[in-house]
Amino acid sequence: MKQNLIALLCGIIFGIGLSLSQMINPNKVLNFLDITGNWDPSLIFVMMGALAVAFVSFKWILKRPTPILAESFHISRKLSVDKPLLLGAAIFGIGWGMSGYCPGPAVTGLGLLSLESVIMVVAIYLGFFAYNLFFEQK
Repeated sequence: MKQNLIALLCGIIFGIGLSLSQMINPNKVLNFLDITGNWDPSLIFVMMGALAVAFVSFKWILKRPTPILAESFHISRKLSVDKPLLLGAAIFGIGWGMSGYCPGPAVTGLGLLSLESVIMVVAIYLGFFAYNLFFEQK
């Protein structure tokens, strides 16, 4: 129960951060991605801030033998860049560029009852199901 409450609190803080930074506004994101047109570089600062916090936090947190509220850390052991990673990144980028939403802001937009967010989240889950149906090794 305590772990779920902490997860909920973290999600709320994350959602507030996405809202304050306007990352849930597809037009703001699309203008950030439009480097040859109406480019808006302001989201670079949001991303740099997030990376700085993550970089410092990971260095500090991973010195612990275990997480505070879990049995173990769940960190990818994969060290190589392969074809599935590049293909997935390309598909993710195309979807982000077409919609202005990446998964976090799309889920956050659900709290605003945004139809665009609902469509995006449904599409994300359809992608998960399609991958599992056609590509997942059994």
